[in-house]
Amino acid sequence: MSDAYLYAAARTPFGRFGGALAGVRPDDLAAAALTGVLAKAPGLDPAAIGDVVWGNANGAGEDNRNVGRMAVLLAGLPVSVPATTVNRLCGSSLDAAVVASRTLESGDADVVVAGGVESMSRAPWVLPKPDRAFPARDVTAVSTTLGWRLVNPAIPKEWTVSLGECNEQLREEFSISRERQDAFAARSHRLAAAAWDEGFYDDLVLPVEDLARDEGIRPGTDPGRLAALKPSFRPDGTITAGNASPLSDGASAVLLGTGEAAGRIGLAPVARIAGRGVHAVEPQRFGFAPVEAAERALRRARIGWGDVGAVELNEAFAVQSLACVDAWGVDPEIVNTRGGAIALGHPLGASGGRLLGTLAKVLRERRERWGLAAICIGVGQALAVVLENVSDEVGQG
Repeated sequence: MSDAYLYAAARTPFGRFGGALAGVRPDDLAAAALTGVLAKAPGLDPAAIGDVVWGNANGAGEDNRNVGRMAVLLAGLPVSVPATTVNRLCGSSLDAAVVASRTLESGDADVVVAGGVESMSRAPWVLPKPDRAFPARDVTAVSTTLGWRLVNPAIPKEWTVSLGECNEQLREEFSISRERQDAFAARSHRLAAAAWDEGFYDDLVLPVEDLARDEGIRPGTDPGRLAALKPSFRPDGTITAGNASPLSDGASAVLLGTGEAAGRIGLAPVARIAGRGVHAVEPQRFGFAPVEAAERALRRARIGWGDVGAVELNEAFAVQSLACVDAWGVDPEIVNTRGGAIALGHPLGASGGRLLGTLAKVLRERRERWGLAAICIGVGQALAVVLENVSDEVGQG
């Protein structure tokens, strides 16, 4: 079997809900990310791409069911380049990279592009089909932006509470204070703003429309300001709009290949996909699922937490991020050192690709060998991927 390597990563800026990217269709965002990552390998013949695996959590509107194939066509790639779209909700683009890595390892292809997209601003309302012809009653349109919709009545009620309520329950279970959550959120904004100011994201993010930076970062955010926000889900709760990730729009992509494909790609690989882990729990405990997913990925990479020099954990909510970091016992200072989703945004289908691209660069920047990307997923799942830094920029970490 061949190993799967990451050669390049690119993404759009992440826009706020109803913000600068709200006028851009999700298939156009996907095409922009796909074009952007391939521009980093100008020597690669696009016809040599064995598959495109794309993540998307919605699919109900302009995503047009198979948005991966739409991106290939809109990007002007040869019509012979195939594409599929996978849906594991928030983990969709990380799942796409996992699927792509298995394709490479099995020998079914030697160059694959993985990525994902979400326009939460443009997610449509949907109407259920009537149970009989010519109904005379009113019908309610249901938003597809986030969360459960058209729920099967056989599903237990405790599973279908809001994502925020799920995390209030997690907060109670692990006694995570509002103060810790707000401090974690303020750190996310501070580190994201510093990363942009220092040029960290300049070669990872490609401008779209008039947006060149992630739109949700608030450099002046501090715990004091966050403490003034009202709880969003319970009158006496701790989760607010400030310590949870915002609704967002954006796309991400990674160029993957076997080691033997380096000549065709025209680049040296920067990281190896060394371990993968998936885990599932009760739907309402989805925020804690990354704990075991990460442990499985580390075991498959045959390393332990003591070997890990960088962690990219998607910050769906500060409380679930803190619960995971506490359970792992990892040094919090190696987690999301360039900001996280609370500041950068969380366009569901695109976040996993962002994690991988950022992690690969952080490993090079910090000269660390091993890193882990993890993401919680609604309805009780999580994914994790271990990367090994194989660039020249690696020390003894």
